[in-house]
Amino acid sequence: MIALTNGRLYTIENGIIEQGTILLDGGKIAAVGAEVEIPADAQVIDVQGRIVTPGFIDAHTHIGIDEEIHQPMGDDCNEMTEPNTAELRAMDAINYRDLSFQDAVKAGITTVMITPGSANVFGGLVAVMKTAGKTYKEMLVNGEAGLKMAFGENPKRVYGEKDKSPSTRMATMAIARQGFYEAKEYLKKSDEDREFNLQTEHIAKALEGGIPVRAHAHRADDIMTAIRLRDEFQLDLVVEHCTDGHLIVEELKEAGVKVAVGPSLSNRAKVEMENVTFRTPGVLASAGVDVAIITDAPCTPIQYLPICAGMAMREGMTEADAFKALTIVPAKILKVDDRLGSLTVGKDADVVVWNNHPMEIMGKPELVFVNGKQIV
Repeated sequence: MIALTNGRLYTIENGIIEQGTILLDGGKIAAVGAEVEIPADAQVIDVQGRIVTPGFIDAHTHIGIDEEIHQPMGDDCNEMTEPNTAELRAMDAINYRDLSFQDAVKAGITTVMITPGSANVFGGLVAVMKTAGKTYKEMLVNGEAGLKMAFGENPKRVYGEKDKSPSTRMATMAIARQGFYEAKEYLKKSDEDREFNLQTEHIAKALEGGIPVRAHAHRADDIMTAIRLRDEFQLDLVVEHCTDGHLIVEELKEAGVKVAVGPSLSNRAKVEMENVTFRTPGVLASAGVDVAIITDAPCTPIQYLPICAGMAMREGMTEADAFKALTIVPAKILKVDDRLGSLTVGKDADVVVWNNHPMEIMGKPELVFVNGKQIV
């Protein structure tokens, strides 16, 4: 058992505890509070007033399948052969030895979502992983955590250049709709009459609400198209990137969708990112929209996630919302908030002790625990 004492505990769900103690036991958080009884056999670490937070969560990355220094051999992000590759799983291509995992944990990021790229209308299933562990099995949290879809520029560019469909947004939506209608018909059949199809099986999981649809959409019209598809098929939708989100705040609030905003620490890489700004997370959060901040790593190197939150604070996001955007909101988006995203008894012992405020340029982890094991 490990006892971190005299910390400034940012619990996320229960406020800030001054001079608090947190007990880590068997990979879980055993106690949190200002008056915690410390067992005699505990290893005591006095953190001397340092900020202590849950491990941060990046809810949208491509680390491990789009490796920074092994191009093209380390690029398994996009299967650009057919616009519907729903049968794929990101987890089957992740190199858990990719250096980005080390970069992440050294920056206090202990959990990531890894997704196929956005070349295809249906990209495949996303995975949630811890950023530290001896084996892939130890790191994997959920290998089927959502169905990646893409709207906007990327599918029409990729397949337009091949003289294939989709070369327009109309065709992208037609392929999306066709996939869900086929899954509807598939599910109507009995097990005996149904001819197994892995592609349709994965779409059916989203159709039945078993997994969320993770919709790549930057531009306002593409975001609204994704919401329209959600309403047509009663999907559980997360809007990814949401670059124009600040332009359609009321629509997003009314739709009740969760959003993952980023990459914002980048240039205007394409037309649909024309309105990129660090104002977006704060504008949405202040309106009551659940917002996670993401890097889309390696688009923005994953270690800069806390800096992205700091930039959002500079542009108006509150400190409380910025912390939520790196912890409990992404945990909810990834459906792991029962075990991650806050300093709460019973949750995984993913805990970070910071030398300065984590969202300031000088902020750096002094101690990082993943599943109760000290990594940094």
